[in-house]
Amino acid sequence: MKPSLIARGLSVACAAVLVACGGHAAGDAASARAPSTTDPPASAAAVPGDWLRFDFNAQRSGVGPSDTGITSRNVGQLTLQKVHVNGTVDSSAIELHASTVKGRSRDVAIMTTTYGRTFALDARTGAMLWEFTAADVLSYEGSAQITTATPIADPNRRFVYAASPDGRIHKLLIANGHEVRSGGWPARVTLDPTHEKIASALNISGGSVLVTTGGYVGDAPPYQGHVVTISRTTGRITGEWNSLCSDRHHLIQPSTCSASDSAIWGRAGAVVEPGTDRLLVTTGNAPFNGSTNWGDSVLELSADGRTLLHNWTPANQAQLNAQDGDLGSTSPAVLPKFHGFRLAVQGGKDGILRLLNLARLDGTTGGAGTRLGGELQRIAAPGSGLVFTAPAVWKHGGRIYVFVADTSGTSAYVLGGKQPRLHVAWNDSASGTSPIVAGGLLYVFDPEGSLNVYSPTSGHKLISLPAGSGHWNSPIAVGGRVILPVGNANDHSSSGVVDIYHLPGH
Repeated sequence: MKPSLIARGLSVACAAVLVACGGHAAGDAASARAPSTTDPPASAAAVPGDWLRFDFNAQRSGVGPSDTGITSRNVGQLTLQKVHVNGTVDSSAIELHASTVKGRSRDVAIMTTTYGRTFALDARTGAMLWEFTAADVLSYEGSAQITTATPIADPNRRFVYAASPDGRIHKLLIANGHEVRSGGWPARVTLDPTHEKIASALNISGGSVLVTTGGYVGDAPPYQGHVVTISRTTGRITGEWNSLCSDRHHLIQPSTCSASDSAIWGRAGAVVEPGTDRLLVTTGNAPFNGSTNWGDSVLELSADGRTLLHNWTPANQAQLNAQDGDLGSTSPAVLPKFHGFRLAVQGGKDGILRLLNLARLDGTTGGAGTRLGGELQRIAAPGSGLVFTAPAVWKHGGRIYVFVADTSGTSAYVLGGKQPRLHVAWNDSASGTSPIVAGGLLYVFDPEGSLNVYSPTSGHKLISLPAGSGHWNSPIAVGGRVILPVGNANDHSSSGVVDIYHLPGH
């Protein structure tokens, strides 16, 4: 069905709503030949107006384009369009500017639903352009077997990589949604998708797609969090590292490992360190022994994802594990270099942020091992709430800001001092999902049903826009639009809504 546009041009403050219903396109389960040329490196130049992955870049800074067309002066002119789609998108969208789809140049928004239906919308009109549906979707649609992974566009802008709940990563042509089925595509990243969930956003580093796994709600064993690297060109697995039974360097049947859990499920998944391309991940509740089992730890892996280089494990790891305190409810947030320090911030379910020295994760320069503690600082998360989100890290005016939203509020922290420390710059009581900074504005989705827009430096709330309710969904802001999927994966719905806020003419 083509979208029906109602009341375009009225401001969101007047509660104008534009409604669109998405339909199916001919790209379902279709195949395409493999490309005849080698994919270019992941450092290919970005196109203005693109937002190709969760949190904008490989390091997951959450900082997008400096110019989105939306400013503090015109943010009140945004109009809301509600686009109805065939599933719930409990993650975030990506967008490609001026991409040729169905024979025309368009701004294209791409998303994946909880049951692995990946679709493309015309970001300007809300029209459905294509939809890819995994062949086995009917075997799990409506069940608790889901994915909440944000897809990622290849830097060459020809392909998008997307997850499905059957444990596979699909390579799709952006032009029409057809699937590449050659080499190792689609790539299988778990031997037991009924227990191992692809929850986190996909990432790309160099020639590899990065995938992490966790478990489902309820933590039903057996499963192990692991990191998989896949060749963008061939679809073959080039690296695999298990956070439990880590002496086994291949995909394992979860039931064959003596330990379970250690989910890698933070929204950002595998974070790529700038300069080194090393990977940072954080694990959830599980045993820890400093040799083969790495529960509730921040882990630094080699760039190829095959070797554990170092770890930070909190002194109360055993307590976190016993009390369902999941350090891995969020991924590390990498900060710009500060007085020569390479730093990261790590939150968790316990409502505490830790400032870590990436050169001395456990306080030493040695390799991974049994040592506990070693953080530079501990500071309360907003309202000491549970952190299930990816912080945004913004350098502006010579200052480094870290924006964190959680179940109890939204706060800005500023890094300072000769010995680095975080200091609270401002607080707001509104809860939020993963914040983003774009065009000099801070956007935070409150899953109770609003999109809050702030001045990042002062915390002044410029406007609170009406939105649907949600869960882990988060916005992107690019090209005169804000795109925000809404809805909750745990409702197990086969229908959903995407809220798109437009400036006039966008």
